[in-house]
Amino acid sequence: MGQFLKFSIPSFIIGAIVGAAGWYLFSPLFIDQVVDEQLIVAPAAETIATGTFQGADRVHQGSGTATLIQNADGTFQVQFENFDVTNGPDLKVYLSAHDGPTKSSDVADNAWTSLGPLKGNIGDQAYTIPADVDRSTLRSVVIWCEQFGVLFASAPLLQG
Repeated sequence: MGQFLKFSIPSFIIGAIVGAAGWYLFSPLFIDQVVDEQLIVAPAAETIATGTFQGADRVHQGSGTATLIQNADGTFQVQFENFDVTNGPDLKVYLSAHDGPTKSSDVADNAWTSLGPLKGNIGDQAYTIPADVDRSTLRSVVIWCEQFGVLFASAPLLQG
């Protein structure tokens, strides 16, 4: 019985750790988070720039529209419409100074600002841009896996 416990207890602990890590890393690939926020439209907002999401590679895909708007109260937002991106762990929304990132180094090697966690990998959603962000440097919206430093999708912004 002692030999059995020497083997089974460490095996159980290792299995639990590997299972938990596997679930954390791979479950987002199979579980979508759908968001359906009400977006602000004209005349309550002015379109400053728009872009279309594109995937970074064959595994990390994205589609939909990113629109940079100025609300009637003077605040700025970026809105995602008809948005869909491959899900993953620790996804964040970044505003990047790079005008069309296609690989992770394009984001990492340029100035960027985090708008926080991605609310969902599918659906309409909006993110407030902090007042201290220099909007003249914004060239693209990026979906970024912060934990692993991986680009999932980007939308180069074209002036509206």
